Amino acid sequence: MTMHRPLILGCKGLHLEAAEAAFFQQVQPFGFILFARNVETPAQLSALCADLRAAVGRNVPIFTDQEGGRVQRLRAPHWREWAPPLDSLADLPLEAACRAMWLRMRIIAAELTAVGIDGNCAPLADIAEAQTHAVLRNRCYGTSPERVSAIARACADGLLHGGVLPVLKHIPGHGQAVVDSHLETPTLRAPLDRLRQTDFLPFQALADLPLGMTGHLVLPEVDPQLPVTVSPHCIALIREEIGFNGLLITDDLSMEALGGTPAERATRARAAGCDVVLHCNGNLEEMRAVAAAAGEFSPQEAARATEALQARQPAQPVDIHALAAEFEALHSERRQDGTEHARSAPL
Repeated sequence: MTMHRPLILGCKGLHLEAAEAAFFQQVQPFGFILFARNVETPAQLSALCADLRAAVGRNVPIFTDQEGGRVQRLRAPHWREWAPPLDSLADLPLEAACRAMWLRMRIIAAELTAVGIDGNCAPLADIAEAQTHAVLRNRCYGTSPERVSAIARACADGLLHGGVLPVLKHIPGHGQAVVDSHLETPTLRAPLDRLRQTDFLPFQALADLPLGMTGHLVLPEVDPQLPVTVSPHCIALIREEIGFNGLLITDDLSMEALGGTPAERATRARAAGCDVVLHCNGNLEEMRAVAAAAGEFSPQEAARATEALQARQPAQPVDIHALAAEFEALHSERRQDGTEHARSAPL
């Protein structure tokens, strides 16, 4: 069988089209990613996942973004709705917040694997700042490196316990970005020494995770011109200073932070040292160009890909109803001098 390629790709709609299936069979991507446009019902989503795997002839990982809150691709009425993490965790002491995040992600993992999805683009290890852009801020877990590190670890552990691969994002830290990288390129103005004492710390604490995702942002003291995803200097910082040795995936190449065509972005990202390029919008012609530009895995990259897939283990048995009840209890019990601080955190 052809070795899989350094690609994670989307598809157009609710059902796999014949042209898509033929293309995926030919290029053999490492994995797929699904969005709200691909999701309707559990039966439809299960069939789509099965068709994607049939197209490539192997148990390919299928990812989504199911953070809970504003960013969750599977929604009511068929799946649970969640409050944004920063909002729902804010009043909880650290130990309770970690438990709440583990429970959230263990329940999410059960919902994902039930329809064939076994990768989740979480945890976020970005630190929320007052100026953090609204597209990110309430998706964060806290405002200090220590709190974010602990809660992000609980998130990853909950997913792995449920048979889902976590993807650490957005390395090396998006919290100080004041613009939306979907639309333009953020530049982090904080001195590098300050980033080392704050934003980098959670990513160093979680550097052992099997997969990670770059952030499309500029670190002027490391590379004044190129965003992290396409900067050899910044990728070296991720590998050497932050110490992340897992499979390194780009953030979505369809975003406008990088400039150039998607194929040019893929070429630059691969040359910079990213292991896998992520292309999400499902445009088949763009995917053809990106696949041609992405090349093949090097032996070292292939080894990292294999190691990442080995972290995908069967889910450990749990009582989901009991976990859901515990989650609700954590968010409704009395805290701080007996005052009720229940927040809206719907399951």
